[in-house]
Amino acid sequence: MNLSVPSTDDLSARVSAVRDEHRRLFPGGASGRQPVHTVYVPADRFSRTTPADFGAEALRLLNTHTPGAGSFGGAFGLDPEIAGLVRERVAAKLAHEPIEDVRIDFEDGYGVRPDAEEDGHVAQVVEAVAAAYQVKGLPHYWGLRVKSFADGGHERAMRTLDVFLTALRERLGRLPGGFTITFPKVVAPEHVALFAEYLDRLETALGLPAGILRFEVQVETTEAIVDRDGRVGLRAIAEAAGGRMTAAHFGVFDYTAALGLPPEEQRLDHPACDFARHVMQVTLAGTGIRLSDGSTNVIPRNDGPDEVNEAWTTHAAHVRHSLRHGFYQGWDLHPAHLPSRYAAVYAYHLTGVDDVIGRVRAWHEQAAGRDGGVLDEPATIKALVARLRRAVDCGALDQSALPLPPEDT
Repeated sequence: MNLSVPSTDDLSARVSAVRDEHRRLFPGGASGRQPVHTVYVPADRFSRTTPADFGAEALRLLNTHTPGAGSFGGAFGLDPEIAGLVRERVAAKLAHEPIEDVRIDFEDGYGVRPDAEEDGHVAQVVEAVAAAYQVKGLPHYWGLRVKSFADGGHERAMRTLDVFLTALRERLGRLPGGFTITFPKVVAPEHVALFAEYLDRLETALGLPAGILRFEVQVETTEAIVDRDGRVGLRAIAEAAGGRMTAAHFGVFDYTAALGLPPEEQRLDHPACDFARHVMQVTLAGTGIRLSDGSTNVIPRNDGPDEVNEAWTTHAAHVRHSLRHGFYQGWDLHPAHLPSRYAAVYAYHLTGVDDVIGRVRAWHEQAAGRDGGVLDEPATIKALVARLRRAVDCGALDQSALPLPPEDT
């Protein structure tokens, strides 16, 4: 065949260069397990038994207020066909892995204290973490939230991290896996770059492997969404992290307060929060940076059924709102949030799961040359498989239920 253009080698090389740069910036989704929540505990209240204590209290509330499938389904608005199964699996989760990710909080949940007092609490946390680790009591993911660089807390943030990691290394001889730092109230990518540079120095000083100290940023300022130049702020923030940024967590209350919303409208499901979350999704899709929603601040004031059920109703509705918008992780602040978190998440994964499994199985049968009778797109199947994997990771579904060939499981 004769071609009018004798050579396109130079164009092909440039096409390949663009493709390679795109793959560098957008390597795909994050690998590994994503927790369904991050539980925040003020540093002065954290002990080696905190995860188990949260689980025991959550299970007590579950058994007290929803002793059977009927009351459980009624409390969380579940289809009677799945209420019993969801309750059974939620109870098992609370007994065996009540917290998937814990963040020991030295920021808003802890407050500003004299250096000597915070140093003392850092030492207590080191002992608590070491003791929990030695009895396999640490959650799968864990870490610290330090103070913000945006409001003058930078020196205290760096001191807390240094003291903590130095003492923990001396105590255990290693840094337990799953460790993550939360970097709050980001207003400028320059602060993120400076924090990443500090982590470089800290790793060198402690003899830690380069890049082992990873962090998540909290998206709770308007500047993180739209920066001072009118551009989307998150792209520059992610690039400033130098490959250390694992996740972006939405901060509901600081963000809505910054917008001037009245207190009664500072809530996770406000439309202003939907806008911020959608910007986060569009900006970070395909980068390998995970997304997490924020928290619900409604907790029961006492053990009364009205108080507990009101907190559960509000929290479960917020969790469902997050799930519908593609946010599969959120923050929890109180043991009462655990039953409603897992009830909403498990019901989401188990509702229609047989149809999901059937569609995935039919796709693989069609790919193998058998007529599956479906017209799903590859991207849809990828999303359905991701849903099933999340269900297995959090305990809603058994691994044996996944209809995947061995190379995909």
